[in-house]
Amino acid sequence: MLALSILATLALHSIASSQYAPQAGLPGSTAINATDSRFTGWATQCTVQRGYMDIANPSGGYASLGDSSLAIGPPDHTIVSLGDSGIATLSFAYPIYDGPGADFAIFENGFLDVANDSLAFLELGFVEVSSDGVNYFRFPATSNTEQNVQLTNDDYINAIGLNNLAGKYIGMYGTPFDLSELTGISGLDVNNITHIRIIDVVGSISGHASHDKDGRVINDPYPTAFASGGFDLDAVGAIHQTGNAAVSTVANHIPITTYPNPASDELHIGIQGAIAEGLSVAIVTISGKELQQLSLTAANTTIPVSAYPPGMYFLQFHDANGTKWVEKFTKR
Repeated sequence: MLALSILATLALHSIASSQYAPQAGLPGSTAINATDSRFTGWATQCTVQRGYMDIANPSGGYASLGDSSLAIGPPDHTIVSLGDSGIATLSFAYPIYDGPGADFAIFENGFLDVANDSLAFLELGFVEVSSDGVNYFRFPATSNTEQNVQLTNDDYINAIGLNNLAGKYIGMYGTPFDLSELTGISGLDVNNITHIRIIDVVGSISGHASHDKDGRVINDPYPTAFASGGFDLDAVGAIHQTGNAAVSTVANHIPITTYPNPASDELHIGIQGAIAEGLSVAIVTISGKELQQLSLTAANTTIPVSAYPPGMYFLQFHDANGTKWVEKFTKR
């Protein structure tokens, strides 16, 4: 009972010293829903440098869940796990620029505490940006998490203690970042961001601790010695992109199935129910090049894909109402 009392007191102290936006769904939250119409595009390329499942025990091996292709395109609950101090580097079809408010958002797969919607299981990451793909600059992160008692896989975090850390919000809600916070840094053009880098925060409060901008330990569940250990990256969405006008992005706007996936020779698109007026689909490479576009007027459409090189592709659907959504498929 004494230990529980101490933990409760420490948690209250952390909350009292916090000053940032609360968890998704609560008044004042800055979380951005995956279907928000402000998104103009999604990461088109991703490379991952895995970290250990437990950095204090390298013999356990590296995190291994998912692969880098799962961070491409809009959030869909499929993730790539970075492991302790793992790194994901993402690029886009068009550069991101500093516009009004948030300029991009990062999606992780955290989940709420069923007993308290202010708390959630969160795995956090530092965020850095580059305008040349070589020199990276970090958003100044703040963590008012508990400093003395290690959080474990059974513990939850209050988002109001976190700022400029990816993973602050639960799955399908992006954590926003505003490039104006980095204005004036030598070597960085905030109106031409070509790369975003996410670095897993090692949540240990001793030994391999990660620290915020003020030197405070960032305490998140540790160790997560599983194949899915560390930051779980789902997607990165751009809000302000040069050369790319805003579109309405609607997840699962109408029931559509694509099969087989991966595809070798043909890709089949099946539509359930009424077909939206003016519905069409474009096949686009991960670098943003459109390969073909065709109208969808029947319940089933077959697209030859044998001539395409192996890799990841986007299916960009849109209809006469201006709504747009994206699916992914892999060519063997």
